Amino acid sequence: MMSKFKTVIWPKVVLFGDSITQFSFQANGWGAEIANKLARKCDVVNRGLSGYNSRWAKILLPRLISSQSSSDNNIAAVTVFFGANDSALEDKNPQQHVPLQEYSENLKEITRLLASAGVSADRVIFITPPPVHEPAWEKECILKGCALNRHNSVVGQYAQACVQAAGQCGADVLDLWTLMQKDGQDYTVYLSDGLHLSERGNQFVAQHLWGLLESCVADLPFILPYWGDVDAKSPESSLLCDQ
Repeated sequence: MMSKFKTVIWPKVVLFGDSITQFSFQANGWGAEIANKLARKCDVVNRGLSGYNSRWAKILLPRLISSQSSSDNNIAAVTVFFGANDSALEDKNPQQHVPLQEYSENLKEITRLLASAGVSADRVIFITPPPVHEPAWEKECILKGCALNRHNSVVGQYAQACVQAAGQCGADVLDLWTLMQKDGQDYTVYLSDGLHLSERGNQFVAQHLWGLLESCVADLPFILPYWGDVDAKSPESSLLCDQ
């Protein structure tokens, strides 16, 4: 027998990116912090894919967010966080490397694909790759049997391209590469291995991302009644009403 009551639909914030997004739901991760802030308002969906670049993301995106899916029509915001792998040096890491101009075009194409799925540019937040601390990352590379495959100056070029692409698309942007190095501060405290985020780095991302994300979710209501407002004698009247 079909229920006459409407299913409660949670809006979604989708986190789309590489390993820095995939790992963001770990303890004290930036994704987990955002999800905690949005409890009872929307679902925060982790679509982080370790090792992926913008080329692969562009191909995959229509399989993750589709205009054909009714559940995808309730997206409050999408973060797009690629570049840490795109900016790998071509001669040292050709599998992940994406040329700078293609990276920029891929970000624009991702915005167009999201728009075709009903997610307008004002609900998209680009996040630039964070800076790379070369001495620490070189140690990790040596442990894996390879040479240093990322340079911070190169990552900076990709961060700048990300900022420019966001401006051209009408999307918002969180420029981690610039913010983490602002005023000559020691950005290494934000990194765990020279590339991925430390606990302080996760806090940094969560704090600055929330400043941009908050406007996208400000009008989302608290889903289902506060427990103190439930009619104890007739809970159905409170819990089965349409919101």
